[in-house]
Amino acid sequence: MMPDENIVPPVIDSRESFIEAVKNSGIVGLGGAGFPTYFKLNVDPAKIEYLIVNGAECEPYVTSDTLTMENRGGDMAFALESMKKWLGIKHIIIGVENNKKKAIEKMKELTLNVGKSCTAEVKVLPSVYPQGGEKVLIFHTTGRVVEAGKLPIDVGCIVINCTTLAAIGAYLKTGMPLVEKCVTVDGGAVKEPKNLIVPIGVSMENVFAECGGFTVEPTKVVYGGPMMGITVPDLSAPILKNNNAILALTEKETKTPKTTSCIRCGSCTNTCPFGINPAEIARAYQKKDAAALNALSLMSCMECGCCSYICPANRPLVQTNRLAKTFLKEEQAKEAKK
Repeated sequence: MMPDENIVPPVIDSRESFIEAVKNSGIVGLGGAGFPTYFKLNVDPAKIEYLIVNGAECEPYVTSDTLTMENRGGDMAFALESMKKWLGIKHIIIGVENNKKKAIEKMKELTLNVGKSCTAEVKVLPSVYPQGGEKVLIFHTTGRVVEAGKLPIDVGCIVINCTTLAAIGAYLKTGMPLVEKCVTVDGGAVKEPKNLIVPIGVSMENVFAECGGFTVEPTKVVYGGPMMGITVPDLSAPILKNNNAILALTEKETKTPKTTSCIRCGSCTNTCPFGINPAEIARAYQKKDAAALNALSLMSCMECGCCSYICPANRPLVQTNRLAKTFLKEEQAKEAKK
């Protein structure tokens, strides 16, 4: 099917028209965050020291970003050239985990082409979770720390997902807004796991059917990866802009182990990327102590799930953190009304 004749590349002759073009594209953070990309880019160019391209796809199962880096370097390069021109980007870092050999090779080729009027490099990172977390990636690529309550631009950085970057490049070249994306379809219940180019809005049922359906009835179906993904009520749920994966998981993959009492081993704090104490947060939440939750830097939690994964007592720490955040926000809203 041919695109409508009115779909043409945007005319860009200024920073403002570039930002407007990104806004009109409908592109959001395609790594899962879903934050409007134009808003992230609409900052004072003088504050931007580093543009960090996030190729650290660290959740189990998910490989759609890796496929983007391997096959869409041209779109990524086109977007970077435009960003260099209209945002004044001087330093580009592409962060890729060391288990993605082909993607690293392709990204190094890309930096040779875009690094002529600025510095551009590939930082090969350890393949550890949650390497793709925005603040984690900034620290491991630049050594800079984004403090609680601050944004990446406060330390001179903009972080953009590699698939988001490719989508910008494709829109600038063609004028076709974001209507489809690469999605990993996987999980123990899927007959033929694969990456697919999927129209946004199509039902998950149709996507799974394209993969041969199920070998067994899935116990749980998830938007995103197994660590930070969310379950869906049924297969009529649509593919969204920020879905990088959909997983159909078996009973074995989703079985919840028996929870026992906290043994105060400190594993949750030791594994937390930001050094917060989930065990203390759980106790403060149980007491409904908003002041203690605030003092424990609850809102710094990125909900990566490392604490729950590492806990020898199998306590649902990340789930408790989510509930505690809701409670704290409600208490803060009550205080604001007084």
